[in-house]
Amino acid sequence: MTGWYWTRWPSREGLEREADSGPRRVLTVLGRVVLIVSVTWGTYAGGKYHGWAAVAAGAGLVAMVGLSAAYLHTAREQRLRPSLGLAAVLIGVGWLANHGEAYLLADVTWYGLAVMALVRLPPVPALLVAGAALGSYTAVSWASWLSIVSTVGGLTLLGFLLRLDIEARGTARRLLAQERAARAAEAESAALAERARIAREIHDVLAHSLSAQLVHLEAARLMLDAGTDREQIRERVVAARRMAQDGLAETRQALSALRGELTPVGDFLVELTGRERASLTVTGTPRPLAAEAALAVRRTAQEAVTNVRKHAPGARCGVELRYLPGAVELEVRNFRAPRAEAPGELSDSGSGYGLLGMRERAELLGGTLLAGPEDDGGWRVLLRVPA
Repeated sequence: MTGWYWTRWPSREGLEREADSGPRRVLTVLGRVVLIVSVTWGTYAGGKYHGWAAVAAGAGLVAMVGLSAAYLHTAREQRLRPSLGLAAVLIGVGWLANHGEAYLLADVTWYGLAVMALVRLPPVPALLVAGAALGSYTAVSWASWLSIVSTVGGLTLLGFLLRLDIEARGTARRLLAQERAARAAEAESAALAERARIAREIHDVLAHSLSAQLVHLEAARLMLDAGTDREQIRERVVAARRMAQDGLAETRQALSALRGELTPVGDFLVELTGRERASLTVTGTPRPLAAEAALAVRRTAQEAVTNVRKHAPGARCGVELRYLPGAVELEVRNFRAPRAEAPGELSDSGSGYGLLGMRERAELLGGTLLAGPEDDGGWRVLLRVPA
């Protein structure tokens, strides 16, 4: 890990221009302009350059600016050899400027190269380039050793601080990108879960509605085969038609439920048991239920009552809703019919997946569903879900 660090380039994300805020970019541009103007003024202010000497000093300034820009570009592109080559040329430009008595230009060239190397290059090449640049400054400086040590130490510290800032900005940009990707994945997962929930609701509504219609139509067919009175057959057909209408209404209710527009569970059970001639008992203090828990109670009640009519025609059916602390229970029981009325072909009219669908719905909510025969020959369905 340590060896990898010493040869690792700085974070690309931190060096991208998009990583800088608007004010930061403005300050960076202004700082470079002020530096160039200051170096130009310091070079020509003494009035010691005239004629070709002034032209040579101007060429040195232009070369320093152009080479520095090229060095910054190659370092940003993480091209080590061109960067080292340009660094060597910049050190040479500093020596030429010093030889031509453009001391400020030479010092600024070496200062800037050392700081840029520490910021833009991998640590090992950065230390070599910075050492060469600051060593050149030390070799020709007339300042005291205390001033030289302070300058070299300050520039080195500045370079490492700027490098840490770039690394921090790069890390922040990576974390931001990861957060955005996680949010996008979360939104996509939520959309898929919502689609699956809508599909489950529509499936349950249609399965219940079509199964109930099939019960009535199958009964009508058996009545036709048995030569039953036409009016009774007509009642079965009308009931099937009513179930089709109810199925459409329930589909709309399911979509409304997904939008949080459910009617109270108690009102729904009153309507269901009244239509199916079943008894209803409510215990506990009624309270609003979450949409998914309310849907589970509604669908389980529908499926269980329909199963009674399919598999135990004529049997007495009882529905009990119990509001418990932190949960709600629904119990649907049917008792042995007073007369032996065989279910016959009616029992084969469903898809066979009603009980499985009810149990899956309960488990998705962290609840349970129990279903099985009773000692008295009846059948019991018990749903318990958190609410």
